[in-house]
Amino acid sequence: MPDLRRFWRRCVLPLTLPVVLLLAAAAPGGPERPVVETDRGPVRGVSHGAYRTFDGIPYAAPPTGALRWRLPEPAPRWAGVRDAGAPGSRCVQLPPIGPGGPSGSEDCLYVNVTAPSGGGRGSRRPVMVWFHGGGFVNGAGDLYRPERLAVRGDAVVVTVNYRLGVFGLFGHPELGGAPDFTLADQQAALRWVRANAARFGGDPRNVTVFGESAGALSVCAHLTSPASAALFHRAIVQSGSCSTKVPPWSLLPTLGTYEPFVPERGTVADGVLAAARLGCEGSTGVLDCLRRLDARELATPELMQIFSRVSYGGALLPVEPRLALETGRFHQVPVMQGTTQDEMRIFLAQTLAEYPIADGAAYRARLERSFGASTARAVEARYPVSAYPTPAMAWATLLSDASFTCPTLRDSGALARHVPTYGYRFSDRAAPNFTGLPEVPGLPYGASHGFELPYLFEMAPLPAAQQELADRMTGYWTRFARTGVPGTAGAPEWPRHRPPAAPVLSLAPGPDGIRTVDARAEHHCALWDAQWPRVTSSR
Repeated sequence: MPDLRRFWRRCVLPLTLPVVLLLAAAAPGGPERPVVETDRGPVRGVSHGAYRTFDGIPYAAPPTGALRWRLPEPAPRWAGVRDAGAPGSRCVQLPPIGPGGPSGSEDCLYVNVTAPSGGGRGSRRPVMVWFHGGGFVNGAGDLYRPERLAVRGDAVVVTVNYRLGVFGLFGHPELGGAPDFTLADQQAALRWVRANAARFGGDPRNVTVFGESAGALSVCAHLTSPASAALFHRAIVQSGSCSTKVPPWSLLPTLGTYEPFVPERGTVADGVLAAARLGCEGSTGVLDCLRRLDARELATPELMQIFSRVSYGGALLPVEPRLALETGRFHQVPVMQGTTQDEMRIFLAQTLAEYPIADGAAYRARLERSFGASTARAVEARYPVSAYPTPAMAWATLLSDASFTCPTLRDSGALARHVPTYGYRFSDRAAPNFTGLPEVPGLPYGASHGFELPYLFEMAPLPAAQQELADRMTGYWTRFARTGVPGTAGAPEWPRHRPPAAPVLSLAPGPDGIRTVDARAEHHCALWDAQWPRVTSSR
């Protein structure tokens, strides 16, 4: 367990570094404060000229006290006009990097709405609902400023807070299993959108769910959750497909295989052990005892990490998501999904000092440890260390292919047998490093995990060529939200995934930066498909 905690603090949490949000300065006399009537009462937002924001709107009752580890309940109505000029509290979480105790509040179930000013283009605008990343242990909706999507894409964008870690993904026999409160919160937010989108100029009959990393895994879960039926109409999955899987011992020598979806029975067993360690097992009413504990007693690195995976086998997620895709048991909506070209570089960089790959011999030793001797030879034939500037670059490349790119393409093939499916690869290796994490020698971040985010949200300044790419990506994303087909004026056509063909649109700056590639061939997916064949039954 110490190795898992160290990995989480050093590899995952750093990728969720908060982004400093620069709010629009008020004009002399103060900004315009528009008021919108929601189903729970009126809210007063802020006008920023071309767009309006309404932040910190509760979509469910605070899950505190007796409501801890219960499905979300409706937010109470409020009297008078509620101020929506600033985000609500973030959910309880640990610092993304460095020392410090938990921050945030259990009273955190809020949405933030960004909408263009003025009327739409002849009809209600598409609604895009964003689920943030952060490994299910960190992050918040207000870290993402979506005004580019709202203004250039003429869309209403809603960002969502949801319960994290032990507060959102705990399981115990007294709960009847592991109810996945994280997913239930997101579904409650989608019900809020259905009830209120039109009040902000959006079309409740045209809702796209989209997210990155843990947010993408959330979108995958909603595609396969019966309880999410009719709550959305399109889906965008960014770097977190249903089949995401990191090989064993690939980042730390004692860290086994990482899979984000786990059987419910394991989460329940972990909950029993956690309750005992907290002094509640054996008492009358284990949950009552646990609910009396202060949030700080629960928000430890160990518990937040243990309860950071989504459970299947329960009411919200009855079937393992990748199996649901393979067998066609998912909501039949258009899907757009993809990865970055160098997903795993930023993860690997956080462990190289402790677990270095000094030379070709160390590279081969790690191959054999992660894949076994016979498979290691096949992998090395496709990824010879001599073909890369450093052994670390070779290792990061094969991990990116094995963990993200090829599982995503495999899922796209399953989806495409039933629904329109579009694949992308974010390929700008000069993308800005907005994380604040320094690069390590011999392993530049390139187009690493999450590095497409500043092209969709206001998170980092972009040079002119990259700003042009950001504008085109914004057009692709919002056209997909509007019509179910990604496209934008003056940019190449986005080919549809039609098995057995698997064209992917590569996204990079420059005259020929946006082009169709054969990603399965470029990333040796036949090799990785043979290592992790399709599933036919849940574990």
